[in-house]
Amino acid sequence: MKISLLNSKLRLFFILVLSFYYTELAYPQEAKTAKYPTKPITFIVALPPGNPTDLAVRLICKEAEKYLKQPLVVSNKAGGGGSIGTAAIAAGKPDGYTIGFPMRTSMFISPYLEKVPYHPIKDFKQIMQFGAVDYAVAVKANSPFKDLKDIVAYARQNPQKLTYGSMSGISIHGLAFEEVAEREKVEFTHIPFKGTVDAQTALLGGHVLVGLGNFNYSLIESRQIRIVVLLNEERLEENYPGVPILKDYGYDIPSPSTQSIAGPNGLPENVVKTLEEAFTKAMKEPAFVNGMKNLRLPIIYRTGKQMDEYVAQNYEYYGRLLKQKGLIK
Repeated sequence: MKISLLNSKLRLFFILVLSFYYTELAYPQEAKTAKYPTKPITFIVALPPGNPTDLAVRLICKEAEKYLKQPLVVSNKAGGGGSIGTAAIAAGKPDGYTIGFPMRTSMFISPYLEKVPYHPIKDFKQIMQFGAVDYAVAVKANSPFKDLKDIVAYARQNPQKLTYGSMSGISIHGLAFEEVAEREKVEFTHIPFKGTVDAQTALLGGHVLVGLGNFNYSLIESRQIRIVVLLNEERLEENYPGVPILKDYGYDIPSPSTQSIAGPNGLPENVVKTLEEAFTKAMKEPAFVNGMKNLRLPIIYRTGKQMDEYVAQNYEYYGRLLKQKGLIK
């Protein structure tokens, strides 16, 4: 009786093994992955509608739909300095139907300064980077400051009188500019505003000597303001020929301005691969290339794996920097 029972169990085991082997031979991909996508995908943008990044997202989503064969529904979730939309991406079900554009400040700085419902590394799966935002240090066209050295020299000769306007709060680009001051042992006086538009108005009105922001390109073309230095990782020669970046002055100061796509951690590898391939192909579509050119935004590519490393490096860097400045609560 015991031998018969043992033989039955052995027969069942071999049947299961043969069944699995046959399935792998007959349907190798289907056995490992489910078809994706089969329904519309929600794409969360942690910014209000209408700004350049939001428009860039809509451009690439429209082209990526051709390869995904499903709609990408853009949903703007602004507020909290980008933390609301970023948290919504992290909280999504990891099935590939909730992805989005997380805010850089929310990823690298906010978790050190306030309680947020996500971890920048543990709660996200990076998919790819498709572009960047141009962020500049600008002066009025008739300003005596011709370059960054002139700004530093003025601050050294006139303590606390070098005023600059930018968005209120602690930002990536504000930290980069202040890092220049610290390394040069000078002091810049920050005048905070609600946003770049207000800082831009203050600069044009002569209320501040320098402005930091993503400025209206028409003001540059009409020569009302002049870009002194770009707070970007690479030169943007197409839109700003000859304009230097911090590295050109010898400052190796990170100033990430990526436009990237991420999803909640736990996304299956086949889903990540499908999304990355679709968005990478979308980057090469003429409509996207021309659209980014019209928006005056650079096209910069990183793979999902490269973005994982990039996020980890920057998160660690800003943790050290904020700790050194005594800003971590």
